[in-house]
Amino acid sequence: MPPAELINPSVRRGPFKAVLFDFDGTLSLLREGWPRVMVGMLIERLRAMSLLREPESDEWVAIDKLVMAQNGAPTIRQMEVFVEEVRRRGGTPADSWDYLREYIELLMRDVRGRWDALEVGELQPADWVVPNAHAILTNLRDRGVPLFVASGTEYDHVAREAHLLRVEDFFLTGINAPKDNDPSFGKGKVIARVLAELGIRGEELLGFGDGVVETGEVKRVGGVAVGVASSEPGSGWGVVQPEKRARLIATGADLIVPDYSQQEGLIRWLWGEAK
Repeated sequence: MPPAELINPSVRRGPFKAVLFDFDGTLSLLREGWPRVMVGMLIERLRAMSLLREPESDEWVAIDKLVMAQNGAPTIRQMEVFVEEVRRRGGTPADSWDYLREYIELLMRDVRGRWDALEVGELQPADWVVPNAHAILTNLRDRGVPLFVASGTEYDHVAREAHLLRVEDFFLTGINAPKDNDPSFGKGKVIARVLAELGIRGEELLGFGDGVVETGEVKRVGGVAVGVASSEPGSGWGVVQPEKRARLIATGADLIVPDYSQQEGLIRWLWGEAK
């Protein structure tokens, strides 16, 4: 048995010829708390328009579900879905880009402080990555497997955070993320390009992600998806986040891990080197 929760007993075991990582929540924790910021903001916008119809105890659940259904897509997509929701409730929404700018401004109040602390050495990269992220990247690189990263977060931010967290050098082809929050960016397109450039089959792709978008896209081409149900700092490492786990399983994740603390055994198992 693998050192992970095995969801699909028939999962294909490698070797694999490419590995795709999501960024936020899968490698980086610098944006921890983003769902709280986004969902809270959207609830406040609905309240200001008198469009909250749910009992107060259900408001968060309803909007969180709306947001998480797009987790992994470009952030503008979540704002577009919110615009559709406002109209569905009979309201007149602002432009999706206005909502996006408001959300980024709120989120970056915390994130910029973390950037600054990393730059001056008050924080260390290991403090703000999913535990053992550097170890699993090193393990896979040492096996000679091409590594790719794809994120729905704005390109400039991902590039800066990958540098601050010292993971950028693992991804030799660079950062795949939407420039200027381009809504046409898609992780499915990144996967298609990786398969074409390497001349490999979808089943030879291994993916790690904590969102439904990358998990679904890896499974769509026949790859193996490891769902990273990571908790946020302060929640206790090695703990599977139950809501994230449920979403990942529903999307088709083959295995679930809370972090990479068992990465060496996991990779050996995935490569068929251990029972």
